[in-house]
Amino acid sequence: MFRVMLIVGVRPQFIKAAPLLRLLDEDEEVELQLVHSGQHYDYEMSKLFFKELGLPNPIENLGVGSGSHAEQTAHILLRVEKVIEKYEPDVVMVFGDANTTLAGALAAVKLHTPVAHVEAGLRSWDMKMPEEVNRVLTDHCSQVLYAPTETAVRNLRREGIPDSKISLSGDTMYDLLLKHMTDIEKSDILRRLSLDGEDYALMTVHRAENVDVPKRLSNIISAVLKLDGLKIVFPIHPRTRNRLKEYKLMKKIKEAKHIIPTDPLGYFDVLKLIKHAKTILTDSGGMQKEAFILKTPCITMRDRTEWIETVTLGGNFLVDADEKRILYAVQRVIENPEIKDRLKATPNPYGDGRASEKIIKDLKNRWCSGRLDVSKVPIIF
Repeated sequence: MFRVMLIVGVRPQFIKAAPLLRLLDEDEEVELQLVHSGQHYDYEMSKLFFKELGLPNPIENLGVGSGSHAEQTAHILLRVEKVIEKYEPDVVMVFGDANTTLAGALAAVKLHTPVAHVEAGLRSWDMKMPEEVNRVLTDHCSQVLYAPTETAVRNLRREGIPDSKISLSGDTMYDLLLKHMTDIEKSDILRRLSLDGEDYALMTVHRAENVDVPKRLSNIISAVLKLDGLKIVFPIHPRTRNRLKEYKLMKKIKEAKHIIPTDPLGYFDVLKLIKHAKTILTDSGGMQKEAFILKTPCITMRDRTEWIETVTLGGNFLVDADEKRILYAVQRVIENPEIKDRLKATPNPYGDGRASEKIIKDLKNRWCSGRLDVSKVPIIF
């Protein structure tokens, strides 16, 4: 049996892993070992997605919870090490750029267990972002790197990673979205929120560089408060809710008649909202991509993005946490419906919807041929 351990811990990782988990769970040659770090410990951010996506139960939930980047990464590293020693996987698969990603990769490689990084090669070129640090370090200690796009492949080559370690797979999030288009349309979230057609925008904000800096979060909320001619659906991340209360901003949001604050929403509800919105305001990496795939203009409240294709192909506008730029971008999108029409004709750079199949086939071939042996792979400095 080929023992494959997948380590997840945050919402985007549940989504990226879901189509792989399904295929691995059905594969008679594979022993699936799913480990949940507990990085997202809120029910709405974790169990809801497991239930909605039909994911198998983890063999271990490490219950790490919150903490600083150093604390969280250290706790995951310590606990994952024990889990790898206990279950002896042939390969550890990590996803994206969370603290769970880096900790899982480091624990595995130090135990001489091969690491496969799904969604490798993304770069924002901003090492102030903890996610950028995580993804770069993970790429350079992994034995096989599954890159979702040609841009990601070029980034890895530019950093000296040999072609033998790189596989252009496509994007597993795209696989999942295609599989669940019917479920997305069945969502009744528009009715529940009393929304009519595309008369609203969807906003999410959760990154530390935005919500933990009072000035930046205040700028974002100030801009949204001025968009009183447009309904704003605002699912509030637990971290963001705490900061809004701390900075005395929650009262303003509740008093604004055009803002619809909600608890975190399920996967299908969020995608239904993205698909039918006039625009998206977000600092989420995954939502930038989901908006692009669903042909909805995205306004990203960051000054850089790892999903550069969404910008170069005209579907994503970087505005940072700048009130004037946010307002200008929203006005531009609303007054130019041809932006959305143009997106509908834009080619998709994220593969053919079969990334998960390609990854599993490639991984099994590497294992059978001995190419996952850590000792046989040169380290490039």
